Amino acid sequence: MPNGKSTGKHSPQLLFSEAIAQPKTMMTQTAPPGPTPSSADPSRLEATDSILQESALVGRRLEAMDLKITDLTVASASIRADIAGFRETANALDQCITAVEDQVALLPDQEEELRALRAKITDLEDQSSRDKVRFFGIPEHKQVPDIKAFLRSLLSDLFGREFSPPLEFQRALQD
Repeated sequence: MPNGKSTGKHSPQLLFSEAIAQPKTMMTQTAPPGPTPSSADPSRLEATDSILQESALVGRRLEAMDLKITDLTVASASIRADIAGFRETANALDQCITAVEDQVALLPDQEEELRALRAKITDLEDQSSRDKVRFFGIPEHKQVPDIKAFLRSLLSDLFGREFSPPLEFQRALQD
């Protein structure tokens, strides 16, 4: 029954339409003995007409159901595609979350290492600033060939003694 309509040579619609289309003379000639269509029971004709109407209604309903099933199939395929996309997105997000969790797990160790490095930097800066000695009032117009020897001699003269071991300078600059 494509499109919800019954077809073929024995369909109720075809049989009924053939019966109506035949002239009465032909029906009386080919009809078996018994009641003729002209003398047929009107309630029987009404019943046949009612059956045909119901059959047409069933056909239309089947067509409507077929369309709805097609729509549902298309919608179902679309939903499946959406779900597949959501799964892919969820998997990608899961991988990102796992990577972030792994990095977060390393943070306490890195934080401790950072604190230790900052403490070392502070200590080195403090040592560096303690070791810096600046001398003011030394004539700048005089260029001294060995500034370290000049400073040893100057400090010995200022303090009035020789230092043992002798003073060591890592760097000495003359501005």
